[in-house]
Amino acid sequence: MQTTRAIRLTRFGGPEVLTWDTIPLPPPADDEVQIRNRAVGVNFIDIYHRTGLYPVALPSGLGQEGAGEVVAVGRNATEFAVGDRVVYLSPKLGSYSEAINVPADRVVRLPDGLSFETAAAMWLKGLTAQYLLHQTHAVAPGEWLLIHAAAGGVGSLLVQWAKRLGARVIGTVGSAAKVARAERLGCDAVVCTADGPFSPKVRALTGGRGVDVVFDSVGAATFLESLDCLRPLGLMVSYGNASGKVPPFDIGLLAQKGSLFLTRPTLFTYTAERANLLAMAESLFRAWSEGFFTVEIGQRFPLAEAVKAHEALASRQTVASTILLP
Repeated sequence: MQTTRAIRLTRFGGPEVLTWDTIPLPPPADDEVQIRNRAVGVNFIDIYHRTGLYPVALPSGLGQEGAGEVVAVGRNATEFAVGDRVVYLSPKLGSYSEAINVPADRVVRLPDGLSFETAAAMWLKGLTAQYLLHQTHAVAPGEWLLIHAAAGGVGSLLVQWAKRLGARVIGTVGSAAKVARAERLGCDAVVCTADGPFSPKVRALTGGRGVDVVFDSVGAATFLESLDCLRPLGLMVSYGNASGKVPPFDIGLLAQKGSLFLTRPTLFTYTAERANLLAMAESLFRAWSEGFFTVEIGQRFPLAEAVKAHEALASRQTVASTILLP
């Protein structure tokens, strides 16, 4: 049996629990393709898996997205051929590896001109931006949006894409050093959460009305105050836990603050059906090719140094996307 080198997780904890090991790589099953990774995306959900916030059976691989070349094809995976350039979102962990077997229905061909690195940097994050802006809430011209972590991987795509849709965007960042970047991305205004409460500033920027939608990937540290930023009947979209899991709260609070709407979406729900995955991919690739957003890779690390990548991401010192290079 073939082998491959991969990052492994045998216990939950900090970045130091990640190990660089040689593991078996069987031939792809009938409905799988085997992919030689050329670039691997790094996301906050990887930290949630590593720490046990989202528990997984151990021992385990890590990571769910990557881009590379098809090197073997299962009997039923007739949509693909050896040599195809592809990107994938795997339901099982293990993309932090030199090669991986992935269910064929989770794999999408790359358009010409889109590099492996850019694809890995924008796939999970870009699909997330697509469903948030077009499916969770169809953003309309003139709407006010509050986008937390506006200088981050998903946030930077959300800001740019939302502006092309005609929205007015207030971005938040966690440090003064990130303010200029968020402004360059197109935010109409930027608020640094390190400077104190942000809701009064958001209210002032909207003339006291409040925003139509909050997109919050930060979680515990921003959730409750984000509700104070919404207009009556506004929508709170909590799609991440970078600062920790949102604690339970009395849903009567939504009534008190203006009959607010709340949703906690996940990418894997929106992409569960292959037809929707392909439609989302087409929307994402079209937006990229038409210049709705640019994809910046803020950090590159060798795959074997995934520990350093996690240290950087957990410290909230990264900007834009982070990728691993096998």
